[in-house]
Amino acid sequence: MRRIGLYANPVSGRGRSETAAAQLRGILADSGHIVLDITAQSAAEGRVRTFDAVRSGAIDALVVAGGDGTANLGANACAGTDIPLVVLPAGTGNDNARSLGMPRKDIPAIARLISDGQTRRIDAGRCVTADGELWWLGVLGGGFDTLVNTRGRSLTALHGTPRYLAAVALELPRFTGIPYVVQVDDQRIETEAMLVAVANGGTFGGGMKVCPDASMTDGLFDVMILHKIGRGEFLRIFPRVFSGGHVSHPAVEILRGRRVHLEADGIDSQADGEDFLPLPVDLEVVPGALAVVAP
Repeated sequence: MRRIGLYANPVSGRGRSETAAAQLRGILADSGHIVLDITAQSAAEGRVRTFDAVRSGAIDALVVAGGDGTANLGANACAGTDIPLVVLPAGTGNDNARSLGMPRKDIPAIARLISDGQTRRIDAGRCVTADGELWWLGVLGGGFDTLVNTRGRSLTALHGTPRYLAAVALELPRFTGIPYVVQVDDQRIETEAMLVAVANGGTFGGGMKVCPDASMTDGLFDVMILHKIGRGEFLRIFPRVFSGGHVSHPAVEILRGRRVHLEADGIDSQADGEDFLPLPVDLEVVPGALAVVAP
């Protein structure tokens, strides 16, 4: 694992990603690694450089510095290959890094993981479209969470969990339940719900344990359905999502399976905090799809 590709999202974490990447680059170079900087000023160019570095065989591992969207870019570049992904947490949410157990604010520890060269394989979510495959690491959602995520992008004065909470407060008064069709393997459910989350990793929104028992190594999705409840009841149980305690509420249903069909009219989905596809979508978990360097 001598040749390391390093991509830092220039807009992640208010500049933290580039600072963290520079520190890691120095440590790796001092340890004898060859570091190929593939950072770009635009997301489109960064995607091209990242995919090219992986597919050309120019690197032995890919490090992405940023938040969950940056980790998603790395997953899409590396999934289905033997090039391991290293997630350097430097964004506002860092849910995927959290699920992987990556050290926070300890860049020398991440450098040691890379130098040790130990990899493991994790599952990833996949959606096959007419244009190819789309992958994600953590949580895919469609419903109230998507509206909150979109609203949160406009709240540029806030970051991380405070931004998410403010967006919830702004979106909830106008929200009504959504009619869904949810199929998990052979089980089909038609229901009116607030949101449906399809989880490979257990958290989103900066540490909210939407599916607290989800695992990246069990070959299964955890699917959380929050059936329709009143706004007051939603506000009452919402704080429990930070501990995972919401799953005991009677309006919360958890299913597990390999394949998920999610359908609702006029609803877009998001995955790893990024825009994904309009519903309906057909999703599958691919066991061991991605090699990672992680504890």
